[in-house]
Amino acid sequence: MTAIDFVHWSNKFAIWADNYRKTLRSRPVRPNVQPGDISSQLPVSAPETPESMENIFKDFEDKILPGITHWQHPGFFAYFPANATPVSILAEQLCNAIAAQCMLWQTSPAATELETVTLDWLRQAVGLPAKFTGVIQDSASSATLAAVLTMRERALAWQGNTEGLQSNKQIRIYASDKAHTSIDRAIWISGIGSDNLVRIPVNGELGSMDIDDLKDAINKDREAGFTPAGIIANVGATSIGSTDQIKDVATVAGSENLYLHVDAAWAGSAMICPEFRHLWAGVEKADSVVFNPHKWLGVQFDCSAHYIREPEALVKTLAIQPEYLKTHGKDGFVNYSEWSVPLGRRFRALKLWFVLRAYGLEHLRTMIRNHVSWSMNLANRLDSEPDFELTSKPVLSLFAFRYVPKGTIEAELEDINQKLLNNINDDGRIYLTQTKIGGMFMIRFQAGSVETTEADVKLAGDIICELARNPV
Repeated sequence: MTAIDFVHWSNKFAIWADNYRKTLRSRPVRPNVQPGDISSQLPVSAPETPESMENIFKDFEDKILPGITHWQHPGFFAYFPANATPVSILAEQLCNAIAAQCMLWQTSPAATELETVTLDWLRQAVGLPAKFTGVIQDSASSATLAAVLTMRERALAWQGNTEGLQSNKQIRIYASDKAHTSIDRAIWISGIGSDNLVRIPVNGELGSMDIDDLKDAINKDREAGFTPAGIIANVGATSIGSTDQIKDVATVAGSENLYLHVDAAWAGSAMICPEFRHLWAGVEKADSVVFNPHKWLGVQFDCSAHYIREPEALVKTLAIQPEYLKTHGKDGFVNYSEWSVPLGRRFRALKLWFVLRAYGLEHLRTMIRNHVSWSMNLANRLDSEPDFELTSKPVLSLFAFRYVPKGTIEAELEDINQKLLNNINDDGRIYLTQTKIGGMFMIRFQAGSVETTEADVKLAGDIICELARNPV
């Protein structure tokens, strides 16, 4: 590709991207394809000679785009959002052009120092105290893995990395039974093993970890010869937004000398609004906290904010310095590759910096407040309908519901609601997902797309009611 071609196609892509965003409402949120539909249209091996950009781009539009789920769609109410604001996209273009490897301060000094500054801006914005220091991870899963590894090493007097776990299988980690499966993976990968992840039942409207059960589990494990190492607490867990009482959990962690990690992957971004901070009251007592600006702050994936109260423990767990990674003749710097599992690091701070500056905190607060308000209005509407019921109260912009037509029995409701969900998603105007709590099948709704308007949420309610009462 020549320089002239590069400029031509860059301009063409920019125009295409702008038109794509403008026409999203006319597209089905989820593609109507079957497994194998896309791959069957593609060659079985790579070309031996160059192909024209015209042909490549045409195949993209004709063969790839029809199989894409449109996460930026204003009717995307499934999972959690994965927003990519135009400003964030532009910042990623700069990152791609520079293609910096940001593993050490000396490999990209500006990237390291911008990460330090921008993460501190964000720390202040969500109300975390100054004793927390931030690092950008690729995802909350990686931050949780780093926290679990630190729990493990701390409990083993920093000998696990050298001696292994053969003689140290007694470690225990505690989390609620509503915690995300990324915690299970962290337990697997750390070598602790799923049998040593102790799930604590929840209670209360927020689905909080039962504190007495947590204390009892820790005491019983100590009596049985296990070594309790840490607790992972939820703020806004995936299914229905289950949220632990962080202050109470922190009190237990402190009295038992356990490491406390708070997983607020989705809900943490909402803490830029002071009125929502009661959801993580006591978070200042945690050892580490994670939330994802790539979910609800408009920062393109991947960008996960990981805050640590005592970074020395994390660095002691993860740092390794062969001669070729040492920086000689300089001091007063940080190498963030020592704060994460991968050595290689992208320049993720740039898009966060662009978004915070281009939109400002007040605009972002307004967006989140709107999503919460519109979602609660929809929850109230469905709750007032005679043949719907809320199965979980709204936590920020997330709630769950089910369709309960008159005269049906409980045994029929899962099938009825699964068919309703399939009809909604096949219709294409909105996209929802399901969950199960206590064996009850329910439909999730969350508002979080930067493109979503109040009219889109009202339309979602119309579609839900229409397709429930008039199934296709």
